[in-house]
Amino acid sequence: MTVIGVLPAQSLRQMIGRGEITAEPAILDAQIQPASLDLRLGTVAYRVRASFLAGHGRRVADRIAEFEMHRMDLTEGAVLEKGCVYVIPLMEGLALPPGITAVANAKSSTGRLDLLTRTITDGGVEFDRIPEGYKGPLYAEVCPRSFSVLARAGQRLNQIRFRHGQAQLSDTDLRALHAAEPLVSGEAVISEGLGFSVDLRPAEGDLVGYRAKPHTGVIDLDRIGHYPAPEFWEEVRTRDGRIILDPGAFYILVSREAVTIPPDYAAEMAPYLAMVGEFRVHYAGFFDPGFGHSAAGGHGSRGVLEVRCHEAPFVLEHGQIVGRLVYERMSERPETLYGAGIASNYQGQGLKLAKHFRA
Repeated sequence: MTVIGVLPAQSLRQMIGRGEITAEPAILDAQIQPASLDLRLGTVAYRVRASFLAGHGRRVADRIAEFEMHRMDLTEGAVLEKGCVYVIPLMEGLALPPGITAVANAKSSTGRLDLLTRTITDGGVEFDRIPEGYKGPLYAEVCPRSFSVLARAGQRLNQIRFRHGQAQLSDTDLRALHAAEPLVSGEAVISEGLGFSVDLRPAEGDLVGYRAKPHTGVIDLDRIGHYPAPEFWEEVRTRDGRIILDPGAFYILVSREAVTIPPDYAAEMAPYLAMVGEFRVHYAGFFDPGFGHSAAGGHGSRGVLEVRCHEAPFVLEHGQIVGRLVYERMSERPETLYGAGIASNYQGQGLKLAKHFRA
């Protein structure tokens, strides 16, 4: 009987072996993360008129036929243009057993490029949420918001996490865990998760973030450490601990707190409260076991915040709470921790752009 909790890498391998996670071509070892599985783009992208959910009893393929404008072959790569919506069949599919649900999310680098990426399924009535017993294909909806990107089949923009039962820690459990093993530097603000705030008074200098430039070139998603940051980003600087967010603009900021995910837990970034201001933190975020933890060579890692302002200019001030981390139990400790012997781009991070940009 599977223990309640998020399933670790070794359980994902067992699911693959049992045919509960399917793929064509076969899943690569590099796709398996400590507590999640990277999903790969298929060979064709459909430009559609609007974002959609399949809805009860309906297939995504039928909705694509309803909304398709044109299609593109991703085998050699194609440009996904800023402001357009694309639906891309993924190479992976599912045949979930009873009791196992799944949740998907954009990968960190995807979020930092302001690529709105969500997973949809046949019969789905929610983005990124997959019920127990689901059997069928997976699709990525991709909407580039700030930059046009060159995408290819096989690239990994989103990831999926599997869980058995209700694994989320209550606030009482979270306080007990923090007392036993500090989860955050400084005072822990615990309310439906662990709150974190924005850092607008850096220890050195006055650089607090970056704002995406409105008119840039295309970003090839396979090029790592390639693009000069100033061609795509404006630096955001302040000496008085506050900035004014412009409506529609996209910002990369950083949390004031350094956070830790112990080896027997995983976490997901979630919005705080809609009432706190006219902005949202673009929560592209699974935090794997070992993130920022000493067992994986970390000493606390900041959370990078992907922030978009809505209808009105908004003053964001140092220390303002902007999001929360929801912690979940693992069903067992993963065979590998984040940052320990695997390629982990953001262990020990501070303010940092996506891996495609060079300093």
